[in-house]
Amino acid sequence: MQDTCPNDRNARIDLAVKATQPSPNAGIVLAAASIAAAICGGLYGYDTGIISGALLSMTSEFHLDHQMQEIVAAAILAGAVIGALLSSWSSERFGRKHTILAVAALFAVGAVACGLAPTVDVLIITRIVLGMAVGASTQVVPMYISELAPHDRRGTLVTVFNVAIGAGIVFANIIGFGLHEVWTWRSMVMVAAIPAGIVFTVMLFMPYSPRWIAEKQGLFEAAQTLQKVRSSHGEIRHELTQIDDIERTVKSDAMGWRGITQPWVRPALVAALGVAFFTQCGGLEMMIYYSPTFLLNAGFGRNAALLSSVGVALVYALVTLAGCLLIDRIGRRRLMLVMIPGSVLSLIGLGIMFALDTHGGLGGIMTILCLLLFMMFNSGGIQICGWLLGAELFPLEMRGPATALHAATLWGSNLVVTGTALSVVNAVGLGVTMWIYASINLLSFIFVFFFVPETAGASLEDIENALRNKKFSKEFNIKQIS
Repeated sequence: MQDTCPNDRNARIDLAVKATQPSPNAGIVLAAASIAAAICGGLYGYDTGIISGALLSMTSEFHLDHQMQEIVAAAILAGAVIGALLSSWSSERFGRKHTILAVAALFAVGAVACGLAPTVDVLIITRIVLGMAVGASTQVVPMYISELAPHDRRGTLVTVFNVAIGAGIVFANIIGFGLHEVWTWRSMVMVAAIPAGIVFTVMLFMPYSPRWIAEKQGLFEAAQTLQKVRSSHGEIRHELTQIDDIERTVKSDAMGWRGITQPWVRPALVAALGVAFFTQCGGLEMMIYYSPTFLLNAGFGRNAALLSSVGVALVYALVTLAGCLLIDRIGRRRLMLVMIPGSVLSLIGLGIMFALDTHGGLGGIMTILCLLLFMMFNSGGIQICGWLLGAELFPLEMRGPATALHAATLWGSNLVVTGTALSVVNAVGLGVTMWIYASINLLSFIFVFFFVPETAGASLEDIENALRNKKFSKEFNIKQIS
């Protein structure tokens, strides 16, 4: 239908806008999409976090040494790297919505298959399959929500995914602590198939991404999608104009994977991938997976170690929620620069407590306190921004591949940390290991200071224009210069 529109740009946009009927239920649709995204985040948190409590039972059943424990824990991360890369092709070819439907189905199948694994080899393979769903979700879900959300609510709506990750981890640790004598680890894993089915059902009724529709079908069809999630013609007109501005500048050599190599995209690539690397290599995921194991090795009892993992998960969830509510007000860059120094200091303190080998009385309290403080500073800062920046920094024509590379960087870094953490501890001790991660967090502060600009309040098109006009740098707030 768009082919019949006049050639004049404003007339085409006017015609597309006039054909829309902004929905009075736009807020409900956005809320439903955010709930589906949240459940996906919860599945990611649960499927990765359940290993914290289940690993102790798996170790007993399969007689795992520390290297096999690392392999079992890291298998889901290897799958996540694969899933993140594969979802790039799917999200561009079939759309964000259809890819999320496929991810939900894979979550369900992977959870059931993992729970039925008869041997450790089958367990590793099924955790790789489950990891593919986890990795794909982290590529496509934040991108889908960022393209659906209004610019002034994008940070909050996208970071709902992060909040749900924390909630999933909390739920996993509560089950691991409270039901470890009632449920087997198999039941703990398979129960995740239920929320996966809920995501699949909800997504059947959700709209497509308007940006993807504009790229694949045209402005008229994008307007028809926008009317489902915007409450006024003015909002639809503004977004269509911005989308059209960007599409008119797109060149064929900037599409897909080729576009990532363009020099003008490089600052966004450096910023997003760098923060992604430090998000995982800072040690938070290691704490989520191995905190009971670390505390057992440090002399804490089994129940105390499992209970501490619940506290770790609760802090993660609550602080992430606070960050979600504040990130659009405080800003991405500022939040990271404020919180990272706390991560450094708390890891130094935790290393001291482990080095002193104090696990009772005041020493034990200080150890747990330092652990919880690290979780607070790390999850409330770079963890939130690490996922968000990948969803908002990349131009439309290469957003699918770029977000896939971003997700693969997150999971690849996580894989390296998780796959080596116990070996590092065995080689140099818990105290030195914590100091190593403290130094990585210090490097992340330096990186953010020099390479990451502020994007709060800027639309996706504002960010792309800043890149094209070579104004993407740490000295400026993109919203102020676009």
